[in-house]
Amino acid sequence: MNAAQQHLLDSYRAAQRGEAAPPAPGTHTLRTAREIQQWRRFYAVVTEPADRLPGRIRGAVRWVAAGLLRLSRRPLPPPRPTPPPAPTSAQAPTPTPTTRPDDTPQPIPRLRSDAAP
Repeated sequence: MNAAQQHLLDSYRAAQRGEAAPPAPGTHTLRTAREIQQWRRFYAVVTEPADRLPGRIRGAVRWVAAGLLRLSRRPLPPPRPTPPPAPTSAQAPTPTPTTRPDDTPQPIPRLRSDAAP
């Protein structure tokens, strides 16, 4: 809804209620612009120089620069040792079957749940 449509709606509501119609869009634009300009000039006179926008920007730049200088003076933490890479399936050793003293292969031990009663 644009400003003209809103004005028509507000005018209709005001007529239904018996109230005065609102001003048309753009009626007080120049007056409002002048009041804003006047307020900015007044605010520039009564505020401290450090509170004005250029002063706030200078303060922020100094604060950031000081923080960066503090960071550059700190020693870097020691590097963390990297763990050795985990062996892949190609590098994993193959299990060797255990043998008995008479060089016959020993059977693979079974779990108790696999044993027959």
